[in-house]
Amino acid sequence: MKRSLDLTADCTSCSALCCVVFAFDKSESFGIDKAACEVCPNLDDTDRCRIFDDRTELGFKGCIAYSCHGAGQRVTREVFKGDSWRDNPVLMAPMGAALSVMRRIHELLFLLDSAKLMSLSSEEMSALLALENLLDPETEWTESKLQKYPIDAVSVQVRKFLNSLQHHVTGRPTAHT
Repeated sequence: MKRSLDLTADCTSCSALCCVVFAFDKSESFGIDKAACEVCPNLDDTDRCRIFDDRTELGFKGCIAYSCHGAGQRVTREVFKGDSWRDNPVLMAPMGAALSVMRRIHELLFLLDSAKLMSLSSEEMSALLALENLLDPETEWTESKLQKYPIDAVSVQVRKFLNSLQHHVTGRPTAHT
């Protein structure tokens, strides 16, 4: 039986990876420039945002719009077994690399979950479930598995599958290309 995966971000179970790993430029979405693998100055020592309630007013709309869809806590808990870059700074780059792949996996799973809301044929549902199995195997993810995972190729497969579902939205048959 396929395990149930929660694609909701739970920042309390994460090592604030998005506040550390990703770079951002001062813009309408972010109030400052921040390099990749640089700790956001708004992050406190307990991995919580000091300006959380005032992010919009202080120019951090990008933080509000972003969702890892649960990838951050999964990397922290499953891949790194609760270890953190905070306790072991050497983990910052590997955790960032793992998050980069896991975030894409979770985004694709989120899209496939959305596709389940359509009236899919049995063939379409079988194809969807096969893609889910590629993205969420029964075994736990490890740093090594994520490094080797063909995320670009799987992303192409998911995109093609989702494009094949256009007829559910447009009412016209999808052209096979």
